[in-house]
Amino acid sequence: MTRAEGEPQAGADRVWRATLALLSRLPQAALSRAFGRLADIRIPGVLRRSVFGAFARATRIDLTELALPLDAFPTLDAFFTRPLKPGARTWPEDQNVAGSPVDGLLGRPGAIRDGELLQAKGRTYSAARLLGDTAEAAHFEGGAFLTIYLSPRHYHRIHAPTGNAVVAARHVPGALLPVNAAAVRHVPELFPRNERLVAFLQGPLGRVAVVAIGAYNVGRISTAFDPEWGGAAHRGGVTNRPDAKHATARSYTPPVAVERGSELMTFHLGSTVVLLFERGIILEPLEAGADIRLGNPIARRE
Repeated sequence: MTRAEGEPQAGADRVWRATLALLSRLPQAALSRAFGRLADIRIPGVLRRSVFGAFARATRIDLTELALPLDAFPTLDAFFTRPLKPGARTWPEDQNVAGSPVDGLLGRPGAIRDGELLQAKGRTYSAARLLGDTAEAAHFEGGAFLTIYLSPRHYHRIHAPTGNAVVAARHVPGALLPVNAAAVRHVPELFPRNERLVAFLQGPLGRVAVVAIGAYNVGRISTAFDPEWGGAAHRGGVTNRPDAKHATARSYTPPVAVERGSELMTFHLGSTVVLLFERGIILEPLEAGADIRLGNPIARRE
């Protein structure tokens, strides 16, 4: 790489390092809750088409996939969490193949070795810290992981990559730093530092962990599999609550039955999902940086 080619990237990295350093000193949770309250302000019906249309053009949202007309969304949050029209996504015919739980951009896929996952070149992080549970992390030693980043243009509901049941879940409070490419490169152990909500599924691919990672301005992650815990009707969902100081775990007896493709959680704005699979599961040929769609094949048994 020539100096001229490298200077723009180096300059951008310096800006992001400064931004991240500033954000680390600010009250991220309070600022994110404030932004969430703004996203919940009702927009007059006569303005919705122009407001959401402009936002969609700026972020390249595909409006042909919406299940509802633009004026049916009362708030920015409602538009962000918009449902897709029936048939907008498809799933593999084989129930033993996991589908992507979200639309998004693929991070680096890889193997889980010595309890570590790859965050970026030269940076790893602990599966036990990510899951908030050493015993759960042991299930995935020697397995595989996949990271998917949701940009503002992506669909923000999270679906079950495999069928059968949710056997446990865990909310782990933490920071709310950005999770974009610059933050992934520069912030050590970014994903286990941020607040997160983990659902553990048991099904045809064994145990699968679906980790929804909060980020700056992602003030809520709501749960479809446990409405009493953090359903959309609960103000603030499970995450980003001022009174949440310690990890909270739930076990489900009997397990909560879910079909592959059914809704699990929702990001109220956007963030990142990390998937962990047990040994014996192989990832489909996936390229870092590729755009993936909900339901695309991502893993299967060897």
